[in-house]
Amino acid sequence: MTGHRYTPLEMLARLVSFDTESGKSNLALIAFVEDYLHGWGVPTLRAANAAGNKAALLATIGPADRGAILLSGHTDVVPVAGQAWSADPYTLRVEDGRAYGRGAVDMKGFGALALALVPDFLAADLKTPIQILLSYDEETTCLGSTDIIARFGRDLPPPVGVIVGEPTEMEVADAHKSVVTFDTTVHGFEAHSSKPNLGANAVMGACQLVAELGRIEADMRARGDASGRFDPPYTTVQVGVIAGGTARNILAKECRFSWEFRGLPDLDEAEIPARIARFGEERVLSWMRQSAPGARIDTVNEVNVPGLAPMPGSAAERLALRLASRNRTVTVPYGTEAGHFQLAGIPTVVCGPGSINQAHQPDEYIRLEDLAAGEAFMRRLMETCRAGL
Repeated sequence: MTGHRYTPLEMLARLVSFDTESGKSNLALIAFVEDYLHGWGVPTLRAANAAGNKAALLATIGPADRGAILLSGHTDVVPVAGQAWSADPYTLRVEDGRAYGRGAVDMKGFGALALALVPDFLAADLKTPIQILLSYDEETTCLGSTDIIARFGRDLPPPVGVIVGEPTEMEVADAHKSVVTFDTTVHGFEAHSSKPNLGANAVMGACQLVAELGRIEADMRARGDASGRFDPPYTTVQVGVIAGGTARNILAKECRFSWEFRGLPDLDEAEIPARIARFGEERVLSWMRQSAPGARIDTVNEVNVPGLAPMPGSAAERLALRLASRNRTVTVPYGTEAGHFQLAGIPTVVCGPGSINQAHQPDEYIRLEDLAAGEAFMRRLMETCRAGL
């Protein structure tokens, strides 16, 4: 069976043309990829979200009865609203050795390479299969790959190793921090500001909690990074949004703030939420409830992206280092889907073309030489899988 051939740049242009901001559907892109793969006789598995407006897609090239090398990439991109683009962000523009477009480097470039080489993968008569997983919601929750991951070892053979193709300039990353986010709402009781003993000021209660988060971050900074590999070399804690109150002379009834921590791989992720909850109960609510017995603090864990811990000598690490012609691993400062694979017991690294420095900004781009380096990596993978791991 012979389908339509695309060069990596042509495939990237097609993928970029789909507006797959995380708040929107990715189904048009998934349908295009399915049609392309089916044209080559490649079987696919679609896993839709609960709402049915997004889906992940798994394709297997080669024998389906054994573990594969899985290439994982996300289809969603960050918004372009408010950014000053020089041209349409969803039309790939090639100038001066760069390919510009939303998602070009983060991370449709990696997906384009894997998909464009499918005909060559098929012709190679692989002994070890190559799988391509395209996910959704990586930019928001990193949960878009988990339905497929849950099937490995159940009705799908677990991969031998996973390469998550985030832009690392083809360095092999074996570790990154977790990303854990929260919304906290402090509920007080309104009163005239001249009689604070008749109410409980939610804004002031929230400020005490924010100050405590600052003290926790100072503790994390002092604790440092025992591995000496991360920048910054500690678990970070920060508050990004705060809002509350109705007027200067009214004790605030409610105050909400959003916060996060990015934890080193060895951090007990229950530690920071437990510390702030204990402080809230013992220090903030004990004060607020003196005049407002109904005062309370509600904290919701919104996102929990697991960190990636080093697995020295794993199958994924050894393979990626060889394919990328590297002799050491690195860390990356951002979160990825890699931790979910690792939690499922699958050796995983992060390695892909381009630089994260070009991601999320107007006129996002990937250099053509980076695409070429990624293609060379994929072709070396093909030769390795042709021989069998």
